[in-house]
This record gives sequence, C-alpha cells and structure tokens, in this order.
Amino acid sequence: MSAVTDTVRVAPAANPVSQSIRDSLVVAKRNLIRMSRIPEMIIYGLIQPIMFVVLFTYVFGGSMQIGGSTSAVDYKNFLMAGIFAQTVTFATASSGAGIADDMHKGLIDRFRSLPMARGAVLTGRTLADSVQTALTLVVLAVVALLVGWRVGSDGDTNLGKVLGAFGLLLLLGYAFTWIGALIGMSVRTPEAATSSGLIWLFPVTFISNAFVDTSHMTPWLRHIAEWNPFSATVQACRVLFANPGQSQSDAWPMQHPVWASLIYSILILVVFRTLAVRKYRSATA
Repeated sequence: MSAVTDTVRVAPAANPVSQSIRDSLVVAKRNLIRMSRIPEMIIYGLIQPIMFVVLFTYVFGGSMQIGGSTSAVDYKNFLMAGIFAQTVTFATASSGAGIADDMHKGLIDRFRSLPMARGAVLTGRTLADSVQTALTLVVLAVVALLVGWRVGSDGDTNLGKVLGAFGLLLLLGYAFTWIGALIGMSVRTPEAATSSGLIWLFPVTFISNAFVDTSHMTPWLRHIAEWNPFSATVQACRVLFANPGQSQSDAWPMQHPVWASLIYSILILVVFRTLAVRKYRSATA
C-alpha cells in the first residue's frame, strides 16, 4: 500500500511596496470614477480660481505696483503664478472634507476588512485629488491666456521650464493634500474639515508674494512672507515662466526658489504623510 503525499503550494508573499502601489491605484481609480459621476465637484472647484483671476486682474490690476510699474499687463503676468499656487493649495480643503466624509459614512471601516495596505486609502485619495487639481490647472491656464497672461513676458523661457513650473505646482498641491488628509482624519464631520482646512490656508496664501510685491510689506511681515513655502513655489514659477516680480530679496528661498520649492514640498509631504498614515492606523486599530 503506497502513501500518497499531497504537495501544498504556498503562494509567495506579495511585495509590500508593490502591494501598496497596487492598492493605492485601486483606491485612486475608485475616487476618480466617483468624481466623474459628480461633475459639479469639478465645476465648483473651477469657479473660485476663475473668479480670482477676473477680480484681481480687472479690479486691482491698475492699482498694484510691480517693480515700480502700475501697468495692468505687468500685474496680470505677475498675478498668475500666485493664482496657480493658490488653486493647488486650496484643494487641501476638499481633500480633507472627502476623507472626513468617508470616515463619517463608515467607508474606512469597510476598507479595513480588506487585505490591503493601510496607507493605500489615504494615498489613493490624495492621488485622485491631484489628478483633479491637474485638470483644474489646465483649464485655469487657458483662462489666464484669454485674459492676457503670457510666459516670457520678462525674459526668455522654454517649454521645459514652463512644464517644470507646473510640476512644482502639482508637487506643492500634492504635499498640501496630505495636510488635508491629516485634518480629515482628526475631525468628526466633513463640515469641520472644510472650515478647519480653510482657516490656515488664507494666511498662508495671502501673507506671501502671491498677490503683492513683498517689498511693500513691513519688515517683520516681509520676512515671514519670504520664508513661506508657498512664496517659494510662486517665486519659482515666476522665474520659470519668466514673468515680472522676481524678488531681489536676500532671503535664501527667494534667491534659490526652485530648490527651495522642491525642499519645502518634499519636507511637507514626508512629514504630513507620516503623521496622516499614523493617525489612520490609530483611528482604525
């Protein structure tokens, strides 16, 4: 009598990195499909930046001094880098509200029951928000061109530099969405996430070089504005777009804005992604 031995094949454990990437893309796809089925989410997200472009261009354009000039054309070219940066950072509020809404509805608990990487839920959400932000930037750039914005208005530039500027904007926006993710994990309702997400964004975006020349600020406020991570990205975009308003400040971020923008954005991304994922794990433990 012969004994038959059954061989049980054990599937090799999945690579944690590849599993995290795969799960994050699945969650991102889920959020993108949801956004496509609710087009008003994208439409309303476009209204505010377009309003800022029109209001600042035609209401304040003739009264702002840029390098000693009050030309409305110069202000248009100065303004757009600030509007682009404000648009990508304001996506933080909607990101936080979306995560808070998922928490409130119990969707996060459903994800917990699935064999997926813990950080994939937040990563997928922030990636989907970044895609929406990129689409918003494309539309906003078209609107800017229609109202008279032009790259190379204050020097020479090229397609690579222009694309690099938009890359820095998207990196800043993605880093800031992780701040929104942390806020969304820390509050109880989507309404609270939206309110708390906007409270700190207004001083960050307005105490900067986005809308006015920092040389007209009081010294202590000018130092804050020049070392603001938001200002570094705005300044980097003006340099790469070759638009007016390239600061003559001695502050390091204003002298090396591209490097400052990269360092600030990566630092914010690493710190707040770590905090947000840790908060997610403790909240769903």
